[in-house]
Amino acid sequence: MKIEGFLFAGGAAFYGLLAAVYWLITKEIVGSTVLALSGALAFLVGFYILYTSRRVGVRPEDDPYANIEDADPDYGFYSPHSWWPLAVGFGTFVTILGLVFAVWLLLLGVGLLMAATIGLVFEYYHGSFADV
Repeated sequence: MKIEGFLFAGGAAFYGLLAAVYWLITKEIVGSTVLALSGALAFLVGFYILYTSRRVGVRPEDDPYANIEDADPDYGFYSPHSWWPLAVGFGTFVTILGLVFAVWLLLLGVGLLMAATIGLVFEYYHGSFADV
């Protein structure tokens, strides 16, 4: 995990330096603040990863001589047949369009997003894929 931590720490240093240079050149508050906050966010993630890497130890991904079978085989469950993520994406798209254009479209998008999220969460509680 040290490599990921160093990447984020490098990103924090890059954004911090970029924010300072941007402020010196343009004297713009908004852009400099956004770059500084991006650096702060990268610093937070990098600090957390580097702090956690001391407790976790060396992973197989960090060892150049590790084999594939050394890694944990269980990464979680992903439904290969599900169409609900597409519905969630469409609901999110309509919601964002509603934020830009009209309140009625926003309400429609939130309704679609809620229905799609409920369908995604409860997909394995009914139908042919329900646990018996």
